[in-house]
Amino acid sequence: MTLPSIDVTQPLAPATPPAPHSASGEAVETHDLGAVAPPPRPARRWTPKRVVATPAAYDHAHGLRIMALVEARGIEVERLRGNRLTGVRGENDRETYARAKSTMAIVVSPPSRRKLQPIAPSADWRFDLAEGCPAHCQYCYLAGSLSGPPVTRVYADVDDILAGLRDYEGRGTITSRREARRDEGTTFEASCYTDPLALEHLTGSWRRAVEHFGEWDAAVQLRWTTKFDDVDSFVGLAHSRRTRVRLSVNNRPVTTRVEGGTSRLEDRLGALRRLALDGYPVGVTIAPIIAVPDWRTHYGELLDGIAGAVRDVPDLDLTAELITHRFTPGSKEVLLGWYPGTKLEMDEAARTRKHGKFGAVKYVYPPGTMAELRTWFHTELAERLPSCRILYWT
Repeated sequence: MTLPSIDVTQPLAPATPPAPHSASGEAVETHDLGAVAPPPRPARRWTPKRVVATPAAYDHAHGLRIMALVEARGIEVERLRGNRLTGVRGENDRETYARAKSTMAIVVSPPSRRKLQPIAPSADWRFDLAEGCPAHCQYCYLAGSLSGPPVTRVYADVDDILAGLRDYEGRGTITSRREARRDEGTTFEASCYTDPLALEHLTGSWRRAVEHFGEWDAAVQLRWTTKFDDVDSFVGLAHSRRTRVRLSVNNRPVTTRVEGGTSRLEDRLGALRRLALDGYPVGVTIAPIIAVPDWRTHYGELLDGIAGAVRDVPDLDLTAELITHRFTPGSKEVLLGWYPGTKLEMDEAARTRKHGKFGAVKYVYPPGTMAELRTWFHTELAERLPSCRILYWT
């Protein structure tokens, strides 16, 4: 599958006046993102071509619930003979990619997933209810992070995973002990390796997580982010404001050209509004921030669209997480294999080479570009969305 490409090879464009807005930060209606209403069409939903289940998945009540949801949609569940996934690899990398991306496997989480790890700067702890994603984002963060073909694996042992979270209450270092974010309590990120709303209609896993945290009478918070808009099953849940849902959004050129298989930007903003009106703490994850030509105008339109989506929401609790585009040698190799026609800029010569905590190499924007982007976003968010709290920039 070759997706439309975007030319992001040019340097930062000259300063351009942002989209009009009032002194109070409210957007002026000059763009179709300015006022967002619930979409008139059904939410976008993924239908896998093949669903398999390992024998171990049948030993868990939630695994059986997932199978029932899948079969209710007319999809046959194939029981594997062993706990190893088979029949995914094709004759070449492209065929393997296509098969894997259309396959969902119901499995039991590996022991390593049950031992939680910190996930700075997002949250105290990361836990997983699935790994893999059916979307086709040409900058995919999972490229190079997960081994083997990109099959979407959903976990049958969700009840056990959720029960094990209590051992980590009060033990984090990102929000539990930092004054600026202590109001969030112990935070648990549940979307590092997947997109919850791409899978929820087939699993029900994140609804169980929301209800679990809603019943957990403690200073805790569940966090997840999505590029989809299928939120109706979450409206009305007893969430007790202990779940923060963030919509992953970007400017229109990026959203329409390199985020294949995801919901339209307008629909994501509509989902943001429906959740906020239902009392959820909400957020926007603007990622990856890409210095496309005329980026100030495009991102200005995005910020005005967000302002329109949350306008007049009572007791609004809105955050922003700002993540610039970066890549590693390994992720670049994988992405070019998946999307050989991409025009996404991944030129090492145009980037600054950095080393991560454990020596891993990554390529980020040069300091001047990074400073210009950061200053603009902090200034414009304060002006257009004064009630929005920026959690971090990276």
